[in-house]
Amino acid sequence: MSSTVTVRPARGVRGIGMLSIIAGVILVLAGVAVWIVVSMTLSDEKIIVSDDANEMFAGQQVAGPFTAYAQAEVIDKHALEASGGATYAELDQDDPTRDTVMNASFLRASLFTSVVAFGVCALVIGLGLMFILIGAALRRLAGGPAVAVETPGTTSQGDLSAAPRHSASPPPDAATPPARPSTRPADPPPGRSDTPPA
Repeated sequence: MSSTVTVRPARGVRGIGMLSIIAGVILVLAGVAVWIVVSMTLSDEKIIVSDDANEMFAGQQVAGPFTAYAQAEVIDKHALEASGGATYAELDQDDPTRDTVMNASFLRASLFTSVVAFGVCALVIGLGLMFILIGAALRRLAGGPAVAVETPGTTSQGDLSAAPRHSASPPPDAATPPARPSTRPADPPPGRSDTPPA
C-alpha cells in the first residue's frame, strides 16, 4: 500500500535568502567605499616609494596596499641604517638619532595601518560576495512549487525492506493460463481405425 506525500519548500527560506543578498550588497558597497577613501587619503599625502625599494614599486606613488608596504619597509631600512642597526628602544635617550628612528616608527605604523585597512576592505568585499551567492542559492532552492511524492507501503514497524516488491513480470503461475479441457475427441492411435468394417 503506497501513500502520497506533498513536499513543500520551507517557509521563510526565500526571505532569509533576500536578507542575505541585501547584506551582501551592503558589505560590498561598504568595502569598496572604504578602499577608495583609504586610497585617496594616501594619494593626498603625495608619498613616492623610494628608488632603493623593491624594483616593482620604486618611484610609484603610494596609493594601495603593496606600495604602502614597500615604502614602510624602505623607511625601516633607512632608520636602521641611521641608527647603526639599533631600534628606538635600544638607543640611549641622549642619542641624536633617537628622534629620527621614532619618526620612522610612526610613519611605518601609519603605513601598516593603511595596509591592514586595505586587507579588511578586501575581506568585507569577499564576505559580501559570498552572502550574495548564498542568498541567491537559498532563494532558488526555496522557490520551487510543492512536489507530490509517492512513497511505498510500509509495515507497522515502518520497515521499508519488508514492503512488498513490485515486479515488472507477473508471477510464474499467472504467466501461463490454466489448461482448459478440450471438447474435441482425441485422435485415434496410428494404425487403428474406429470405423466399422464394411
